[in-house]
Amino acid sequence: MNDFISSLGPISSAVWGWLIIAVFMHFLWMWQKKTGRAGFVDVAWSIGTGLMAVGFCLVGSGDPQRRIILGVLMGLWGLRLAVHLWKRLGREGEDGRYESYRQEHGQQKADRFYMIFFQFQAIFALIFASPILVAAFTPPNIEIQLLDYLGIGIWILALAGETLADNQLERFRKNPENRGEVCRIGLWKYSRHPNYFFEWTHWFAYVAIGWHGDWRFFTLIGPVAMLIFLFRITGIPITEKQALKSRGEKYKRYQEEVSVFIPWPPKNTKQK
Repeated sequence: MNDFISSLGPISSAVWGWLIIAVFMHFLWMWQKKTGRAGFVDVAWSIGTGLMAVGFCLVGSGDPQRRIILGVLMGLWGLRLAVHLWKRLGREGEDGRYESYRQEHGQQKADRFYMIFFQFQAIFALIFASPILVAAFTPPNIEIQLLDYLGIGIWILALAGETLADNQLERFRKNPENRGEVCRIGLWKYSRHPNYFFEWTHWFAYVAIGWHGDWRFFTLIGPVAMLIFLFRITGIPITEKQALKSRGEKYKRYQEEVSVFIPWPPKNTKQK
């Protein structure tokens, strides 16, 4: 077994990582067919991406200290996100995106769509774990440097900001008096999506830590892919569409006054 692990290179590690998560996602899809709960795929993606990255650190040939740092950082990131999403599922039930698709197209068509969708999560997991793959296979003679410490600093600040934003929003929603209102407290006063902003910022930590070998530019896949996802696929467009549907004019005013992404002083803090 040790000989097999030591023989793995970056490409074979990526293939094995994707295959394991793809099989896991298939079983999760089969469970979804029985329960009608597709929202757990987000939790599974967080866990799968984190575990794939940790696996890359285990089989990598780079400096052991750097691989340990990467494994700890990605493992904690995946755990925090998975716990947060799990709590949200328990509190709010099935994600409205998945439930709406099931109601609009029917269970049978939804099952076929989710079979493909769940497999895409395995591909997405590989995409987002790839910067760690690059960093884990950094030439072993390159020891820990200033850029590595910079990456750790970025990670700490970004995860702290994202956790703070999530907690502020959760406290706001728990208050019955805020039902139908727009959260404008704390970081949400300066950005409509501060949690997304800090999640995106967090991926630059792995750019800094992996910016040593010949494949350093591949570490940019993380922040670039996350930015595309947030602005074009599953993040901001869907979230704001649902917010406009549930909060109407209040959220339109929020859009006019507050930055969509990067925290910035609001244009007008006076409530109309």
